[in-house]
Amino acid sequence: MMKTHTNFLLFATLLVVVLIGTLDFEVCSGALHETSLNLKFYKQTCPKAEKIIKAAVDEHAKTNPFLGALLLRIHYHDCFVRGCDASLLLDPSSKTKQVEKQARPNLSVLGFDVIDDIKTQVEKACPQTVSCADIIALATRDAVSFQFRRPMWKVPLGRRDGRVSLATEVIPNLPSASSNFSTLLQLFSRKGLNLKDLVALSGAHTVGIAHCGEISRRLFNFSGKGDTDPSLNPAYAKSLKAQCANSNNIVEMDPTSATNFDNHYYRNLLENKGLFNSDASLLTDKSAAKLVNHFQVGDKFLLEFAKSMRKMGAMDVLTGKQGEIRKKCHLRN
Repeated sequence: MMKTHTNFLLFATLLVVVLIGTLDFEVCSGALHETSLNLKFYKQTCPKAEKIIKAAVDEHAKTNPFLGALLLRIHYHDCFVRGCDASLLLDPSSKTKQVEKQARPNLSVLGFDVIDDIKTQVEKACPQTVSCADIIALATRDAVSFQFRRPMWKVPLGRRDGRVSLATEVIPNLPSASSNFSTLLQLFSRKGLNLKDLVALSGAHTVGIAHCGEISRRLFNFSGKGDTDPSLNPAYAKSLKAQCANSNNIVEMDPTSATNFDNHYYRNLLENKGLFNSDASLLTDKSAAKLVNHFQVGDKFLLEFAKSMRKMGAMDVLTGKQGEIRKKCHLRN
């Protein structure tokens, strides 16, 4: 119990929730390029890659109940800015401007050490062969799938790592916890994702925890008059206020089910227990609300989430001779 509690605190900051690279032709257009990827991409060059990655993820998952949430956030934050090219992982250098991980929405992102550990193990077997972008995609799938003991979706491979990472690109491209429905739909549409993808991917909030600071306005000063967001379930709002007397405290994103990847998130939404404004906003649109109701039944959410994750993982990928295959995920070659 002590070890689990320690991990809970260690990852407490988890899930609190377009420029062009002129030399590398790394374009942020919101296009999906799954046809450029291949399920057997490493069959000849690194046939053990997927097994190595899964084994490493399983080891981390045994001691970190929030690993799936952690890696989902990395994958999500990476793909929505400049595409799925691992640009989020890059550290700043004396020759660069601020990078993506230095932007405010990414300051609480954790798990880079997990990706680095996996990359180290893959590099030992197949030097400079498997991209960090592919490692993120595979590791995320394996972490979410850990509780099911089977892969929840297939991951086409062949992504290359980007050389460009700019903090200024994050806020304009990344949906936030305070976004309203129209903003969310617009941002998703720009990335080639539709309404069903929006509602399905929002279900990632079925796992993880959040800082109270992210919801303090909804609880204590919603309209600037010291009030609470009237759309919140009164009993739920009362519970959150008690837990968030200190803005540094943490709360479960999906009460009673924060470590289980399931459809409980949608059941909470229908009871007006969505933690973030972005969650609650799904009920403000009739079509989205209909999907929320649809996903709260049986395995429908899991099936649609798998499809949407595969689509998201193909956004603006670099392939062929674009970008590079980094030796270390946090450094350009």
